[in-house]
Amino acid sequence: MAHPLNRNFQNLFQVIRWSLLVIPVALLVGSFNAFFLWLLSEATQARVANPWLIYLLPLAGLVIVYSYRNWGKNSAGGNNLIMDEIHQAGEGVPVRMGPLVLITTVITHLFGGSAGREGTAVQIGGATTDWLSKVLKLSEQDRRMMLTAGVAAGFASIFGTPFTGAIFALEVLFIGRIKFNAIIPALLAAILANVVASAWGAHHTHYLISFDQVSTLFGHAVDIDLVLMAKVIVAAIAFGLAGYLFGELTHGFKDLFNATLKNPYLIVVVGGLMVIVITQLIGNYDYIGIGVYPSRDGGVSITSAFTAGGAEWYSWILKLLLTAITLAAGYKGGEVTPLFFVGATLGNFLAWVMGAPVDLFAALGFLAVFAAATNTPLACTIMGVELFGADYLPYFALACYTAYYFSGHTGIYSSQRVAVSKTLEHGRDHDGSNKIGSYRDYNSSWLKHLAKKLTKKEK
Repeated sequence: MAHPLNRNFQNLFQVIRWSLLVIPVALLVGSFNAFFLWLLSEATQARVANPWLIYLLPLAGLVIVYSYRNWGKNSAGGNNLIMDEIHQAGEGVPVRMGPLVLITTVITHLFGGSAGREGTAVQIGGATTDWLSKVLKLSEQDRRMMLTAGVAAGFASIFGTPFTGAIFALEVLFIGRIKFNAIIPALLAAILANVVASAWGAHHTHYLISFDQVSTLFGHAVDIDLVLMAKVIVAAIAFGLAGYLFGELTHGFKDLFNATLKNPYLIVVVGGLMVIVITQLIGNYDYIGIGVYPSRDGGVSITSAFTAGGAEWYSWILKLLLTAITLAAGYKGGEVTPLFFVGATLGNFLAWVMGAPVDLFAALGFLAVFAAATNTPLACTIMGVELFGADYLPYFALACYTAYYFSGHTGIYSSQRVAVSKTLEHGRDHDGSNKIGSYRDYNSSWLKHLAKKLTKKEK
């Protein structure tokens, strides 16, 4: 057994070693994501100024599919490929994944697809760190830790939330269990990458909750309103179901498209046409693109959802539907920012129904739908503190963990592995070998069943 003093020296050496290793990770990932945010902003402004660009979305989709089929290698695996490589080494993450997903995500947003940015940032981080691991000739264990650090750096620099990024990179791998072996490189990479992105002038959205949470109980002031807590639990159940529905629809549409249309070029064209038709039926462009800020006076967006009347009761449904179609059809981008939109607008509606503070419930939906769809309640609780302040931490935690429980064994990342089941039905722990997704192991959407029936009929 090693002497405690020797062990401490070994630990110190590892901290210094990883501090040096993550410096190039932070410099590269933070810089790339700052550039990506700038390009995304330019593309969004161009689309808003030229609404007719949405009619070219199917053609843009053809370019995206062609690019991935001819130059992408295995890049189409996206975030799931990176997670698989962290779990067990495979073919590796191609360095081309970074620039390819950056360009195709900007194309998706320029022409009106409904998508986010987190997936792109994480893939940039994963591709960069895997390339660095090869250059530095790191061991397989160190390579997996570098990939985890790349995920943390990508997430942190795109949202301006370094602590969330570090925890997210660890928590997203397994449902119900967090392995902290990579916490030092993940935390260092997340903090430094966020510093680098900010130094380049990357802009991150700031939110404000003005609700005064102090109430009285037995004649004394307390920090928690018990009636409000009950409302939060009810709302969190709805947030969990919304996160579940998002994952089911995204996977379900993908299964349906593959079973019926089969050809990826045809799929992306049909998906683009569906987005165009639904947008025209809506009568405005509020539900395409990134959706952080309103594209018109009185428009619906994430920021508008924090004010009374800032969203319609159906806003969350439209954003959820358009995003599921966009991503399932093969357009590129992340899921997280659309999840923020879905959650914030649903929270806005539920606050009106239950007579609750609008800004607080928009924030709770913002966090909890994300927690439900990604199975990362701890990271989302920490994100609440980083984005909205620590005063509302009990409500953040209650909403995120309740939504997580009610989202079932589904999620937007099919390469997540079940370590500890959420339900009594599957109440035992697992060895982490089985993956999840609406089409694997635990759940199967009605669209998946429909796709199977259609496939059987054809045979």
